[in-house]
Amino acid sequence: MARKCGLTCTATLMLLLITLKERIYCNGLTVNPPENLVITDPGHLGHLEIAWNPPHSLTNMTECSVRYELEYYNSYRDSWAGVRTDKRTFSAQFDLMKDVRVRVYTLLSGPCTNNTMIKSTDYTELIQKPANTGVLGTEALDFTCVFHNMEYTECEWRRSEKMPANSQHELYFWHKELGQAVKCPEYIRSGGVRRGCKFRDESLPLFTDINFCLNGTSDEGPLKPTFTSLQIQNHVKCAATEKLHLQTGPDKLELHWEHPDGKVPGHCLEYEVEHNQEGPGGKQSSVWVNGQTSLTLSSIDSSKRHCFRVRSKVHKYCATTSYWSEWSHPVCQPGKNKEVTPEPEWDGVPVYVYIAVAIIATLVLSLCTWAVKTTAQEKKVESLLTSLFAKSPLLGPTEV
Repeated sequence: MARKCGLTCTATLMLLLITLKERIYCNGLTVNPPENLVITDPGHLGHLEIAWNPPHSLTNMTECSVRYELEYYNSYRDSWAGVRTDKRTFSAQFDLMKDVRVRVYTLLSGPCTNNTMIKSTDYTELIQKPANTGVLGTEALDFTCVFHNMEYTECEWRRSEKMPANSQHELYFWHKELGQAVKCPEYIRSGGVRRGCKFRDESLPLFTDINFCLNGTSDEGPLKPTFTSLQIQNHVKCAATEKLHLQTGPDKLELHWEHPDGKVPGHCLEYEVEHNQEGPGGKQSSVWVNGQTSLTLSSIDSSKRHCFRVRSKVHKYCATTSYWSEWSHPVCQPGKNKEVTPEPEWDGVPVYVYIAVAIIATLVLSLCTWAVKTTAQEKKVESLLTSLFAKSPLLGPTEV
């Protein structure tokens, strides 16, 4: 019984809504779309300003409120985006290498519509084609930015094969904290050719759209521009993990490591641990660890050599994209059947031992030098005396 009542009430409500809608349109109340839709480029590398006017029929409307529904095609996400506003202007981000598509509806509600929202059946649309500038095939390739350890940023690109040899790229960037687009502060060069741009410290803001444009000139004409927009916190690459500790237990290994140095929050990191088991029948495996800095392996073959290394990246709950760090240096646990010859620990020898050895070596060298000089002087004196005795007549043979 209750189910039948619910169905009846729902059907009655839908019928009332349809009747009210038909009464409004039967009374001839319709809404026209906005007029004079324009798109302005203030030079912010794709951040465009959109403006329009209300329809002329609603210029003196006072009984109802007029709002607008704006739809624009987000070419970076390949989807339509929309917003409702009572203003007549709006700004949005576009890829200037593709078509800019915008359309606007009029929304009317209030006493004149029996407090029902009416949307214009038509819309005003504007499609703006990209500027066909630049020599074909000269645009930069594979533009990427990496926020190294959240300390500095490097953006790099490749040159097209059709790009003239004597030309150079120019990088410009803009975000909301800047009045106008500015040039790259420090270019990265390879063989005299610009391959990237370096932003030292935290010169680029987080959680803000940053627009980039790569263009340039050549003897054949301007280079074809490339536009990109991104948020830098989504392009973090952590430093390599440096401190790993391996402990051995009964038939198990425990690996501990510390968060990499830098400004990346530890709770935003996930890790990949690579385990190599050396020897006959050895194998390699990887384990993903999220939110922890330790890993325990049980039931291992203690007769084999086990090596581990770790790398990290920012997980999906802190960034939409990220890069894996470099691998850490491996840490190994030798098997029980393998003898490890200890290497002499020269660093543990006291300093005074080195000093004593140096003093003894100096004394021995001095004694050797003195002995050589003394022997040479004795030989010289002996030779001189022999010559004198040979020349003196008093020392000659006596006749009898």
